[in-house]
Amino acid sequence: MNRFDAVSPLDYRYYGDTPAFFARLRPYVSESGYVRYLLRVEAALARMLARWGVCPPGVAEEIDAAARQVTPEQVYEEEQRVQHNIRALVNCVRKRVSPEARPYVHLFATSFDMMDTATALRYKELVRDVLLPDLIALERQLIELARANAGQPQIGRTHGQHAVPTTFGYAIALYVSRIGTRIQAIDQAHRNLRGKFSGAVGAFNAISLLAPRDPAACEAELLAELGLKPSDTSVSTQIVEPEHLTDLAYAVTSCFSVLANLADDVRNLVRSEIGELVQIYADAQVGSSTMPHKMNPKDFENVKSLWKEFMPRMITVFMDQISEHQRDLTNSASARFLPELFTGFCYAVLRMREALERVRPNPARMKELLDEARPQFVAEPLYIMLALQGLPEAYDVVMRLSREARRTGTPLLELARRSALLEKLPPEHRAILDDPARYIGDAPRRTIATCEHWQAVCDSIEQTL
Repeated sequence: MNRFDAVSPLDYRYYGDTPAFFARLRPYVSESGYVRYLLRVEAALARMLARWGVCPPGVAEEIDAAARQVTPEQVYEEEQRVQHNIRALVNCVRKRVSPEARPYVHLFATSFDMMDTATALRYKELVRDVLLPDLIALERQLIELARANAGQPQIGRTHGQHAVPTTFGYAIALYVSRIGTRIQAIDQAHRNLRGKFSGAVGAFNAISLLAPRDPAACEAELLAELGLKPSDTSVSTQIVEPEHLTDLAYAVTSCFSVLANLADDVRNLVRSEIGELVQIYADAQVGSSTMPHKMNPKDFENVKSLWKEFMPRMITVFMDQISEHQRDLTNSASARFLPELFTGFCYAVLRMREALERVRPNPARMKELLDEARPQFVAEPLYIMLALQGLPEAYDVVMRLSREARRTGTPLLELARRSALLEKLPPEHRAILDDPARYIGDAPRRTIATCEHWQAVCDSIEQTL
């Protein structure tokens, strides 16, 4: 199909318009990928049955080979005939094996033994192979940026107003920490995804005919081959407890929010009247259809816009935790859209990484704004210094001077000198008032410590993926 005939912007503009990214994600998030995961589970079931002596090893090999030959198109064509997706898949496998092998295809299984197990497997491998490696790469990119600017003074801001100095590296270190905690949450959640092989109501009714003493052992063995595990006590309804997948979706959505926040902060620092960051644009890039001079931080705006689309989908994931009478079909359609959340997030990570590569700090502009803000923000260190010298009501004294400075246009420090307040201060404190770059607290050291911590965490997680 021509991608421009597709409905979703993911297909015709983002995911589908980025060939290398499309190739990496397609095996996990596409419908064809999901069908192949279902077939993998069916083949694993046949191998388990052979190990348990239910069928000969050759039968398992035959079913495995047949499962590799089935295409998603064939499954969907058969579904049109029988009106059941898993039975259609089973029929497609059965058509490709001998009569001796057919009784063992899908034996003891119900649809959601296959579907929930395949779902857990696809998302676990998606996170392991694509999502976490790319997110860790972004984290390392931010670590490098924070380290390089650990001591670069910058005016801090609260409520959109100039506050007191910080460093640009420290501002980025905050995102190193926030994304780092999300990496840990995603890593933990994807390792905790569960599958099942316990039958129509989850009580092992069918498999108990084979292993009456411990039917859960069959479930554990099948899932272990796929790198999964059952619920902690092998209890379920027809479906896996939905909270495990919900936890993963939440961790990803929470991280998406951090990306949106970072995108906002960066694009504000690129703003014309701020200019503390400079964005490098391609020679052919156009920012406006009518203003030749104009360029836009569209990559960061795109990340924010994608977050606006996919963050609310978490509500649907929460709603999908509810299923009546063992299970119903009210989640059938809604759950099919979940891959889009992961696809949108992975694309946003890619877009953020590419955008940050084209951003450069502007130290000269940072110093300029710091100098401009100095007459106001010296109020905080001045009042603290005076309080340390024992001046009663130091805060109120400096607040009155600040208001007089705004009213008269006279610098605050000049008014403090006229009031002989500065005479009370030791030389090292007066030096800080004269040089705002010195009033950055422990920002450089905290920045480096934060980077070292999350660097080690990323190294550790990568080694276990």
